[in-house]
Amino acid sequence: MTSILGPDHFLSLPRPNILVGPPVGAPDTTTLAAHDFDVDTRTGFMPPQAPISRLPLTWELWEHTLDEARRLGLKLGDTPELSEDEVQKSESWRSHVRDLHTLPIDDLKTSEVDLRRAHHVLGWILHFYIHSLPPDAPVVIPPPLTLPLLQVSAQLQLPPVLTYSDDVLYNWELKSPQKHYETAPALDNLRCQTLFTGTTDEEEFYLSSARIELAGVAALDLMQIIMDEVFVGDDIAIRRITQYLLSLSKTIHRLRALLLAVRDGCHPDVFYHQIRPWFRGVDSDPKKRPWVFAGIEADPTLQEPTELSGPSAGQSSLVHALDIFLGVDQYSHSGSLTGSATATAKKAFLDRMQLYMPRHHRTFLNHLSANRRPLREIVAQSNNAGLLEAYNTAVLAVKEFRDAHMIIVALYIIGPSRKPAPSISVTAVRPDIIKDYGDDAPLKGTGGTELVRFLKDVRDRTAGAVLPQA
Repeated sequence: MTSILGPDHFLSLPRPNILVGPPVGAPDTTTLAAHDFDVDTRTGFMPPQAPISRLPLTWELWEHTLDEARRLGLKLGDTPELSEDEVQKSESWRSHVRDLHTLPIDDLKTSEVDLRRAHHVLGWILHFYIHSLPPDAPVVIPPPLTLPLLQVSAQLQLPPVLTYSDDVLYNWELKSPQKHYETAPALDNLRCQTLFTGTTDEEEFYLSSARIELAGVAALDLMQIIMDEVFVGDDIAIRRITQYLLSLSKTIHRLRALLLAVRDGCHPDVFYHQIRPWFRGVDSDPKKRPWVFAGIEADPTLQEPTELSGPSAGQSSLVHALDIFLGVDQYSHSGSLTGSATATAKKAFLDRMQLYMPRHHRTFLNHLSANRRPLREIVAQSNNAGLLEAYNTAVLAVKEFRDAHMIIVALYIIGPSRKPAPSISVTAVRPDIIKDYGDDAPLKGTGGTELVRFLKDVRDRTAGAVLPQA
């Protein structure tokens, strides 16, 4: 590519250190598409090419460590009636992690692609390490993992924990080569690079989100076209916007269908008992154990992490973009929707989830929010019944998408949480579902929310964004 573009093209320039920034007058090349917020016209928020599946040999030690965790088939530490052989196997692997050499990341800083892979690999090692621990063991991340994970995360401006981008955006490859490299991947031509359980259920869970991201490109295209028409603003433009909004509604309905299609390949019991616990962040740990990053003091540039929620669908930039574009975010992102009933709750949950997105995608959302002619305002002031109806149809389509999310939550989390895991006795139920036998603690989402209450509130607030008829 560089031989075609020439030495002065931004794609040919080295990536600057994110903590220092580019030289004065030089473009930001920290992503392969910084000029367009790393949003591709073919694949949207997913990269236009499959993410790399291996780091350079300098960091092969990390890749091998992750390979071993997967090869050994490590089990969750709180698995009921876990055999002594499984306990020892997990401890042997964790001992290997503790004895790793601490690899420097200096040479990784020149490549955004390599840094993303490093965050992916180290994040999966972190979750394997923590969630294979016995449930009463303290969570102490060893220095050989602490230091590179925090350093890579600082470069990417991401929390040092698995995110939606690690599980979905940068966790895919093609089953077979595409006929034309310029086209987006076919929705049925994807497979995952990394899994905790090796099950098709887990793979299908991630790929259902990946398919939504790819199908969402049509929504991003329509949003751009509508914004162009808003700029024109004449009667013809209003008629076009009306039709484009109706098309946007149909696209959102397609996203809803893809969301519900996860039922075809992922079994609820397998998801709840075998897959979901691997995602937990510090705020969804049933034992409420703090995560201690041992060795952090060895690098004075590092700060103690404050954001350690697990991967969540709330970290999808696509859904946030729909909210912002339609002006629904002032309802669905309300400061009162923190996902927690505690007085010390953090800021609005969906706003906090943006901290877990790739930073250029956050910049895209900020750019979208800064639109000086927001669509909702244009519709409210138009006195055009057709435009108003088309806008409300699009808002209700988003609400129906969230209805579908509630259906999935009921099927995959609420239902399985109310019964023992298959083939085990009630006395052997994992600690996070003991509540169904006498404890009234609310179900937690992987992002740390009080799940049911939060999703209902967001869904209802979205419906409340419908504009009244004149």
